[in-house]
Amino acid sequence: MEKIYFTIEEMIDSIRNISEQLTRSNFDPEVIISVNRGGCIPGIYLSHYINKTHEVINIELRDSNKEPDLNSIKEKIRQFSSVLIIDDINDSGKTIGVIKDLSKNLTTKIHFAVLINKSQSLSKVEYYGKEVNSKVNDYWYVFPWENWWKLNEK
Repeated sequence: MEKIYFTIEEMIDSIRNISEQLTRSNFDPEVIISVNRGGCIPGIYLSHYINKTHEVINIELRDSNKEPDLNSIKEKIRQFSSVLIIDDINDSGKTIGVIKDLSKNLTTKIHFAVLINKSQSLSKVEYYGKEVNSKVNDYWYVFPWENWWKLNEK
């Protein structure tokens, strides 16, 4: 699978796009909750940009053999009246689907944002920086925080 390197500039543009979409939709989250690890850096940038508190949840499905602690995730979300959950990419939709399933009976208003939204994903998000059609171009996206140490290698 071909790799595409998503730049810091693209991330910043995506954060601005998400912020503009939030404003247009009149959704004003009480807190930004990042999905560890891919959502942490975008979540921090967005929380500063729109001046919101930032929290983190652990739900690693792809690279971990450990089951996520769904009860702690549910309890963290339940603390707030409205949350924006952010991740780097909505690829298969599995992570977002798990969060949607576990929060079905909560009164918390939950919306989702990603830097890159693959239109073929099984889970839909309300906000995204960039949308790609993975049927046409199914790339592996490499984010700046995933290879920063390589930038200065000689």
